[in-house]
Amino acid sequence: MIIHHATILTCNQSNEIIANGAVRYIDGVIDAMGDSQRILEQFPDDERWDADGMLLMPGQICAHTHFYGAFARGMYIPGLPAKDFPEILQNLWWKLDKALDLDGVRSSAEVCLVDAIRNGATTLIDHHASQRAIDGSLDVIADAVLRSGLRAALCYEVTDRDGPDAAQAGIRENVRFRQWVESSTATHQGRLAATFGLHASLTLSNETLTKCAAESNRFHIHVAEHPADEYDSLQKSGKRVVERLHDFGVTGPQSIMAHCIHIDAWEMALLDETQTFVTHQPRSNMNNAVGAAEITPMLRRGMPVCLGNDGFSNDMFAEMKVADLLQKAAHADPRYLGADKVMQMAVVNNRRLAAVFFDRPVGAIAPGAYADLILLDYHPPTPLTPENLPWHILFGISGAHVHSTIAQGVALMRNRELLTLDEAEIAARSQRNARATWDRYWAMF
Repeated sequence: MIIHHATILTCNQSNEIIANGAVRYIDGVIDAMGDSQRILEQFPDDERWDADGMLLMPGQICAHTHFYGAFARGMYIPGLPAKDFPEILQNLWWKLDKALDLDGVRSSAEVCLVDAIRNGATTLIDHHASQRAIDGSLDVIADAVLRSGLRAALCYEVTDRDGPDAAQAGIRENVRFRQWVESSTATHQGRLAATFGLHASLTLSNETLTKCAAESNRFHIHVAEHPADEYDSLQKSGKRVVERLHDFGVTGPQSIMAHCIHIDAWEMALLDETQTFVTHQPRSNMNNAVGAAEITPMLRRGMPVCLGNDGFSNDMFAEMKVADLLQKAAHADPRYLGADKVMQMAVVNNRRLAAVFFDRPVGAIAPGAYADLILLDYHPPTPLTPENLPWHILFGISGAHVHSTIAQGVALMRNRELLTLDEAEIAARSQRNARATWDRYWAMF
């Protein structure tokens, strides 16, 4: 396939823009790119897709999300509104994850995958919990991912909050799924990966951390999302969260620590030294009123700070906008962060994180990269240049501009028509499963 007559936003180091450009891909991998006329003349027999001048850019990557949270939308939470994040965990998330069955797990994933395709997010790193439906839960999500055509890295959230049997089941699910992924590459063809999920230091005992560390050298965990995580760690170990987790081998160049809002300078230095990935989720942080992570100094240190959404919509363009605005508001300084630094997180660092999990580059338009591409019907009202591209993305482009989504060379949406998933059928099934999940959730109060 050759997509031609496109304005290509390569999102490479120099933000190169190719006017009237073309991208050729074969067997899901980009093979050639450049001027449309040259590529079309070089491969005259290929199938062609006329982009009609639209923007062509890499598919978006989400560095931290929760498919299982889809059923929280519109859900009534009994009692007084939660006054802080620990109450949000107790009253919402730790009850919702126990209310899910495998049908609910599947529907939650399907709803989020539809949303991802529509918003041009082609790679998602998910962190799952369904405490009364642990065994096989990652298989259910993986099946939905494969049917959607997207790619994802999955894990199960190990926690002690529901007792040792549930903690052991979570460990078992991570190990089993990783072994399946490693032995079934022909089945998923590079579209699935596995890591090892942990909830947070505050719900993990030393014994459980020791068991987890014996099974993996890469992890995905929430860190210091609220001061309660730090207080708990100090009480348990006399050390702050990152230090405690580091002692168990949880840090490292293949591990993800989400949020890191309340870490101190020493913890930041330790994350830098161990090359641990940090993910920032500004919309969620604002919604939970947990504060704003010190993103700017982390980026100044060259740390691999990535951008996720924590289960909010998969419009990563919206997440990018809020990331910039939150830093400016939190510091009362319009010089904080900036669109170029947001691009560093959302494009460059997310691409670097994806390279931990997948055998070819994703989030790039370059020969040898997977053909994960999106077409945008955004028509710039002002000149579009490599220098100002980040500001067009932050202040002009949104998920609503996504016209077509391609993952590994397969069109998942063309001209806003979904091609791999039946959105109406998924919505109807989700309605039924959400109602059953809500009934089980309300019964816990």
